[in-house]
Amino acid sequence: MATRTRNRRGGQAVKIVVTGPFAAGKTTLIRTISEITVLSTERGITDSTRSRKAETTVAMDFGRITIDRDLVLYLFGTPGQERFDFMWEILGEGMLGYVVLVDAEREDSIAEAGAILDAFRRMARVPYVVALNRSAGLSDTDERAIRDTLALAPEVALLPCDATDKESVKAVLLALLYSVLDEVEAERASV
Repeated sequence: MATRTRNRRGGQAVKIVVTGPFAAGKTTLIRTISEITVLSTERGITDSTRSRKAETTVAMDFGRITIDRDLVLYLFGTPGQERFDFMWEILGEGMLGYVVLVDAEREDSIAEAGAILDAFRRMARVPYVVALNRSAGLSDTDERAIRDTLALAPEVALLPCDATDKESVKAVLLALLYSVLDEVEAERASV
């Protein structure tokens, strides 16, 4: 069940998870949009993955964004390395929805995203979107191939994203919120 709490102003506070493969840009995405200083558990990398980046998230990243006075999003970023996958379920508990961030320039990122997506689909039946970081120059054929590789249903949004651009990140989060609203409306219509 999704966690919805009241914030200090009486509005809804909801949990959104940002997940994806190692070095996809999850921490950057949260830092780009968060209105608070991001709580991050990054540590220096000591194994062969150090060639990609110097630090990795070992537990989580946490940020917050106020959509309006009635809605606050708490953003929880997961570690991307498989050795920290036990954190996925912990962070996923009570989420309203999630973003799967993929580095579109790296084929291994897309392949790793498939396993992460499978884990999250088993964990919770909540709306999600897939964001393609570093996707400038992708063709429609490339996007269809990614959609097929990740076995995305037609209603799942596959969005270009620049994790360093606030407007781009905002568009991804809004797409997720619209997916949540669509699901709520569908549930109401079926009652």
